[in-house]
Amino acid sequence: MRPRSHEITKKRFVRGCTFVLSLLATATSARAQAIQALGVFEQRCGVCHTKPADDRTPTRESLRQRTPEAILDAITGGSMKVNADSLTDAQKRMIAEYITDRPLGAALAGQASAMPNRCPSTPLGNPLAGPSWNGWGADEGNSRFQPAAAAGLTAASVPKLTLKWAFGFPNGSSAYGQPAIAGGRVFVGSDNGFVYALDAASGCVYWSFQAQGGVRTAISIGKNGARYAAYFGDVKANVYAVDAETGTQVWTKSAESHPLARITGAPVLFNGRLYVPVASFEEGSGPNPKYECCTFRGSVVAYDAASGEQIWKTYTIPEKPRPTKKNSVGTQLWGPAGAAVWSAPTIDAKRGALYVATGDAYTSPAADTSDAIMAFDLKSGIPLWTHQFTPNDAFLVGCPSGPSTRDNCPEVGGPDFDFGNSPILRSMPNGKSVLVIGQKSGAAWAIDPDKDGALLWQHKVGSGSTLGGVEWGSAADDQNGYFAVADQQLGANAGGLSALQLATGEEVWRTPPPPVECAPGRNCAQAQSAAITAIPGVVFSGTTNGIIRAYAASDGRILWDYNTAHEYATVNGVKAKGGSLNGPGPVIAGGMVFLNSGYAYLGYGAPGNVLLAFGIE
Repeated sequence: MRPRSHEITKKRFVRGCTFVLSLLATATSARAQAIQALGVFEQRCGVCHTKPADDRTPTRESLRQRTPEAILDAITGGSMKVNADSLTDAQKRMIAEYITDRPLGAALAGQASAMPNRCPSTPLGNPLAGPSWNGWGADEGNSRFQPAAAAGLTAASVPKLTLKWAFGFPNGSSAYGQPAIAGGRVFVGSDNGFVYALDAASGCVYWSFQAQGGVRTAISIGKNGARYAAYFGDVKANVYAVDAETGTQVWTKSAESHPLARITGAPVLFNGRLYVPVASFEEGSGPNPKYECCTFRGSVVAYDAASGEQIWKTYTIPEKPRPTKKNSVGTQLWGPAGAAVWSAPTIDAKRGALYVATGDAYTSPAADTSDAIMAFDLKSGIPLWTHQFTPNDAFLVGCPSGPSTRDNCPEVGGPDFDFGNSPILRSMPNGKSVLVIGQKSGAAWAIDPDKDGALLWQHKVGSGSTLGGVEWGSAADDQNGYFAVADQQLGANAGGLSALQLATGEEVWRTPPPPVECAPGRNCAQAQSAAITAIPGVVFSGTTNGIIRAYAASDGRILWDYNTAHEYATVNGVKAKGGSLNGPGPVIAGGMVFLNSGYAYLGYGAPGNVLLAFGIE
């Protein structure tokens, strides 16, 4: 008889071979799936994303930094849905996992319960009682100016700022939304749909809430009955009220049924109402000849903040889209469309008005309300007046400027000079009010809210382009307006920060970004497209190569800088790195500065996944 030990060894050998064969089969299957996904991607997506024809189309490397859930959202119900309509669900999932190189479901580790740095459970109290940065612009006029008492910083103390802690957004999600500060807590959204409540002093995590889409908006904190709620929107045009202490959902509503609608501008709370701006990325899908371009109209929706009941909804283009003609492949085309509202509304309590800035039109002829500031009655939503800054700006991504005979493209393509800024309402020392705003054309404008938006002055602060000029947010104190410019197309000459007198538009100073060491593979152009922030004596502005700088408000001298584009040890143990400072800007409250590093959604810049908190020793 053979020894029993020999039989055991044989059985182990057989089991081992079976296991290895199983692994090989799994690997072969995974490889075959990857090859299939590669083929589908190249057929449907590669022609645009492998070598993008314009600055607004993300590269394959940029797409790889996103979550598989974000990619799947985009091709099933988002901006790329029209390009994937004939694919099976399995093929869409394969593409999402192939592009991001990680499986669907990986983002679930983004829940607060999976993090090691949970905060002790403590009551929130009244979050509006102490220093705060609430919503997008810090005040009803969207000035992005924090007074001295709330800022807790001075021009003399800013050079002493040091990094206090870093929080990593998990599983490849990117820095996305602008933080809000209230009640000693930081409320911030991410591109995988998670919203977090963190301790402002330490970065420990109180709770997380997962929305149905990525949360790009800033978050507003306010009363909801006897408690307080966090209000925000997502990129699927859903609006949320979440208990600010526990993260429990209070209500959710859909602001717009159009499949390409999204909310990027922060909802604004005022007198028990929530005012929500609605945008879309239909201009990205519009050039596809099989897409029935275009049917989206921007809007503002007013809700009862406590119940979520809709009070009014007003479109920026009053005329409903109607059939116009068919293109060369027989697809029905529509119009008018466009005039999205990308930024937070501005409240004017004195005049009972709400102001929004609109984007370009998607169809010709461009609506008179595109590339404009519009005023609405706060109570009813009835339009009061419109000031259009760039007429005839009909634009679709990938379509040429000027005359075109290409399917779906406007007959005469516009320059894409829409507004990402919120209008800023300020009172000047002489008692008069002014609305100021920066535009992608590179112009800064001032209009009179007491004279139906009559022009007061204009001043060119940048060259302007589709990704140039003034992008996401300007700032103003009671003397000057501050305007950062992107102008990425200028390469080494990109960027710059200007101060203009509110009363006259006269330039007080202009400071270009100082030269930086340009290593191979590094993004050297210092476009200043992110929103900027001001406190007494200081203006903060970031660059797309990751540098945050503080400038003296008096003369533009650089007082402090910090390069965010590197790896970090984080308080929640997530591997994290910084990247571009773009989109949302820094927020300041209680002696601390908070900012996201890694926003790279417009086709340029470096992705990252970190929230940074700075303070003074």
